[in-house]
Amino acid sequence: MSSLTLASWNVNSLKVRLPQVLDWLQSTSTDALVLQETKMTDEVFPQAPLNEAGFDVVFVGQKTYNGVALITRKATVTTPTDVELNLPGYPDAQKRVVSATIAPVASPDKTLTFVGVYVPNGQVIGSPKFLYKMDWLSALEDFLKAKLAQNPRLVVGGDFNIAPHPADAYNPTLFESSILMTPPEIAAFEALTRLGLVDSFRAKHPEARDAYSWWDYQGRGFDRNHGVRIDHLLVSEPLLPGLTSATIDKEPRGWTQPSDHTPVMISLTL
Repeated sequence: MSSLTLASWNVNSLKVRLPQVLDWLQSTSTDALVLQETKMTDEVFPQAPLNEAGFDVVFVGQKTYNGVALITRKATVTTPTDVELNLPGYPDAQKRVVSATIAPVASPDKTLTFVGVYVPNGQVIGSPKFLYKMDWLSALEDFLKAKLAQNPRLVVGGDFNIAPHPADAYNPTLFESSILMTPPEIAAFEALTRLGLVDSFRAKHPEARDAYSWWDYQGRGFDRNHGVRIDHLLVSEPLLPGLTSATIDKEPRGWTQPSDHTPVMISLTL
């Protein structure tokens, strides 16, 4: 049997937080990490320092906004293959999706597809950005359905900008009437689960409360634990028996110059 630790982290600028990412990868022995909001074009992406630290990386980005990457540990994970960047056939200049096939080096036949996503925020319900979010989520659903048909062993990690359960926000009423927890967003998240994808954190912690992955920089949100759980790792049903843990690592949110998000992690036995 082999195992992998997979994670997702919205770093809110890799230029600022590359040292934190490298330190965290080494301290946690994470095997594969998807990043969101790298906020840099491909020509300045810090591929060399990641390679020198023992990682492969595939990425796609743009200046100032968005950008995603998949970082894998060379010693424990096979070189990513079947790489796809963005949603195929979806006309969108924003860089929000990375996908690849990976496997444990010790068991290269036990492949899984790891998809990293940065779902649009939506800004305000009914706005053009909200309509874009809903349309994008529909395209993501089609993309993941096709991925599952290719390989039923699928993990989707990222900043979904959706808190799917009332316990996923310190004040659900606030977000239900503005963004992140509105009925259309929850319905879109549930559509993904109907494909056979399971919220790993809720699978392991069905009754958990006050467990968040994002805290606003304003209003001492982290100190007061006024947060929202919008970063998720969804696992397909064939992988669920091997899900040994699902955690939120709050520590990086308390570091100097932190991202407003913190990493979420799972461990899988394959």
